[in-house]
Amino acid sequence: MKLFIIFMVSISAGVASADHLHSFLLGLYVSTLAVGSCYWFAFRSSRFPQLALLLLLCGLFSKIAVTVAGVSWGISQDLISSPLVFSLSYLFFSLVASYVWFVYREKLMARKKAREELKAA
Repeated sequence: MKLFIIFMVSISAGVASADHLHSFLLGLYVSTLAVGSCYWFAFRSSRFPQLALLLLLCGLFSKIAVTVAGVSWGISQDLISSPLVFSLSYLFFSLVASYVWFVYREKLMARKKAREELKAA
């Protein structure tokens, strides 16, 4: 049900911003790539717990770097025709991408736990 609502809101927002579709899609692409890079760094497993803060900071800086590079590229290519549409799209899809990554990670953890319980039994 949640994914259906996310899908419907995404489609509605895309239709509503049809005049500025490039800004909308650039917000989608940049936010998804930024959240993905942040997730990739921040949730890496390490044998050393002391690296956790460093990995979180690397995730933060990678998200900032991807966002700055994406916005700079979008401006240089004249893809951002409406900063408001881009900003709202970036915000919405950052939240959606974060939600999807955490749901994915939760399912992976549940599957791993089920395998461990199956091995123990």
